Amino acid sequence: MSSSIGDNIKITIFGESHGEAIGVILENIPAGEFIDMDMLNNFLQRRAPGKSKYTTKRKEKDMPIFLSGIKDNFTTGSPISAIIKNSDMKSKDYTNLENTFRPSHADFTSYYKYNNFNDKKGGGHFSGRLTAPLCIAGGIIIQILERKNIYIGAHLLQIGNIKDKKFDDVNLSIDELRAPLSNNLPVLSLDSQFKMQTLLDEVSKANDSIGASIECAVLNIPIGIGNPMFDGIENKISQYIFGIPGVKGIQFGTGFDGVNLLGSQNNDPYYYDKNNIKLKSNNSGGILGGISTGMPIIFNIAMKPTPSISKVQQSVDINKGENIELSIKGRHDPCIGIRAVPVVESATAIAIYDMLMN
Repeated sequence: MSSSIGDNIKITIFGESHGEAIGVILENIPAGEFIDMDMLNNFLQRRAPGKSKYTTKRKEKDMPIFLSGIKDNFTTGSPISAIIKNSDMKSKDYTNLENTFRPSHADFTSYYKYNNFNDKKGGGHFSGRLTAPLCIAGGIIIQILERKNIYIGAHLLQIGNIKDKKFDDVNLSIDELRAPLSNNLPVLSLDSQFKMQTLLDEVSKANDSIGASIECAVLNIPIGIGNPMFDGIENKISQYIFGIPGVKGIQFGTGFDGVNLLGSQNNDPYYYDKNNIKLKSNNSGGILGGISTGMPIIFNIAMKPTPSISKVQQSVDINKGENIELSIKGRHDPCIGIRAVPVVESATAIAIYDMLMN
């Protein structure tokens, strides 16, 4: 399984959803970086399960145990390795799935890829549970980036047909970037939060799930970071973002909305601010030719509805060779986008830091 990534900063994710532990190895972090453990744990709790009625009822403390690479809260220069122990597994909820495939899960493809040897319980290595160690790495790197005056934040842009307001892509502030942290759902608008909660209640009552869009922004990236063609900022961020289970799309700046615009509407004009050249708008999302413009990097991603739903669905029994009706048990999020917000921030931070190390 290809669960390692990185050119300068290498990250490896390991473990399964119902295994003894999940973990991460983070290589090439410079020695002497201070890691605030309280800040890291608070960051991990944003993703942790069981924190509200709109997330899975699985209870996990998600407290990292560091095995190497950090001493007295400072990085040592050696690989950072950490695990999170799994404690609240209910594998019996998956006994009826041994000989079948859950619709829109990786059960089907992994069955053929790994000849049915992979662990399917809770999704195994394909589970969203594996985003917890990703957030360990991301939470560490976010602290390093903030000391370089680079800030990353994300929020729920949309759940179903309910939209939150967008970040100010020209005059984005740190306060706006952090505003979603003070709300029950990670949104900018309290009106949007109320409407999203109402929709989530309806979806949960119907034993169903719903998709989401997440907007992410990177503030204070210097001009000139990135490369053309195959190693640009969009390429790099996208590769990391698609490592998050459930992500099905990404767009930068106006993205697909640019299809409906004229060049005169979509172009970002330049102007002098004293001796500095600036852009009047940011339809490019802070990136031109794969290289940063100095404006906020803005993108949003699409996440599919949680495929684990309690509604009866059609599947097959591979032992009997017949069609069946399948009812999925277990504890699942009605919308995986809610807990994915800090995961998107983590993946983005790792990608950005890897490029900055060039």
